[in-house]
Amino acid sequence: MYYEKEPPGILNFVLGLAIGAIIGASAALLAAPQSGKRTRRQIVRVVADAKRTAGTEWEGAARQVKRAVRRGRRRVNR
Repeated sequence: MYYEKEPPGILNFVLGLAIGAIIGASAALLAAPQSGKRTRRQIVRVVADAKRTAGTEWEGAARQVKRAVRRGRRRVNR
């Protein structure tokens, strides 16, 4: 049987971009010339944003998996 390969989704790109942004922001915060208290607050804020982003990305990935399963079932049932 021949199965068409689907191109990599935009989800992979967005996830890589988000991870890169988090790493870059963390490095910038750690090298910032400001007080430790202020830097810690910024780190907490960045981590909270990353958690929200990860949750959103997880939901998007789950939707893509569900769609792929439905498509696969349709192909099998033909």
